[in-house]
Amino acid sequence: MQRKRYTPGRTGSTARTAVVLTLGLGLGIGLTGCSSGTPADDIAVDAKAGPAAPAAPPGRYRTLFEPCGAVPQATLKDLLPGAAALADAERDKAYRGIASVTYDTDRRVGCTWKADTPDISHRLVLDIERVVSYDTAVSDDDRAQEVYVRKQLAAGIPLPPTAPPTTAPPGTTTPSSPATPSGTSAASGRPPGATQGAPQGGTQGATPPAAATAGATKPGDAAGAPSGKPPAGATAPSSGATPSNPSPTGLEPRVLEGLGNVAFLDDALSTVGANGHQRAVSVVFRTSNVIVTVSYREQTTGSAEAPDSTELQEKARNLARLLAERLEE
Repeated sequence: MQRKRYTPGRTGSTARTAVVLTLGLGLGIGLTGCSSGTPADDIAVDAKAGPAAPAAPPGRYRTLFEPCGAVPQATLKDLLPGAAALADAERDKAYRGIASVTYDTDRRVGCTWKADTPDISHRLVLDIERVVSYDTAVSDDDRAQEVYVRKQLAAGIPLPPTAPPTTAPPGTTTPSSPATPSGTSAASGRPPGATQGAPQGGTQGATPPAAATAGATKPGDAAGAPSGKPPAGATAPSSGATPSNPSPTGLEPRVLEGLGNVAFLDDALSTVGANGHQRAVSVVFRTSNVIVTVSYREQTTGSAEAPDSTELQEKARNLARLLAERLEE
């Protein structure tokens, strides 16, 4: 019997392997074609999102100076006159001062000096705070200004106006204030001295001259009051002094100019015991993100005379200027 010729690669396991390889290659090509590009729908794009806002700038100061050594000894001798009468050890201790207890000397420092005698005592307190904003949208300087404003309002000193009131250009009038003819009153439109109810064009019903003087206003008078005297029931102008804080005019609590970015001064007088007095003067100023508070107090015992406001304010302001210069170094 003649045998049938065998053709390799057509049947059996070899044929099955070839089929599997062919299917695998075809599937691989299909997968490669499908994954060669990324569909546009798979890319998430937020068209409304703009560029990220820049962070607010940091403050000028990153550290603080040592407070107890910031005041020269010559200045301390002037601020603490009672220390000269103390023993050497006590005098040296008074001039060294006592540092405030703080947990971060880069954020807040302070120092206290005092000198007491039987009749008078002086106390000086220095507080320095470096303000840091943890909000990236608010700068350190802006946050420090917020802290400073709270201190000023707590002292009862109003904030200055942010902008001057607007005024109308010369020659213009507003609907609420219509222009009136020359020689007439803006309130009634009548000539000065005319009596309400009297005719403007004749003498009929006019008040006789003798009787018209009663209750008439003389030139220069205020609302019918005699010249040079306030009207009845009016309060005389205040000199700026009050029983609780009798500071002379010009020395009352106020905003200071030429000290740091902003500054104010507070002056408070109180009684101690039967005849004693205590005057406390505080000068607060801000330079960038640092707020400095100088508190100077003088207390008398058994003296009817209150401490001089002018002297204490001058000494506190001089020290504040010295510290402001120190911050500029």
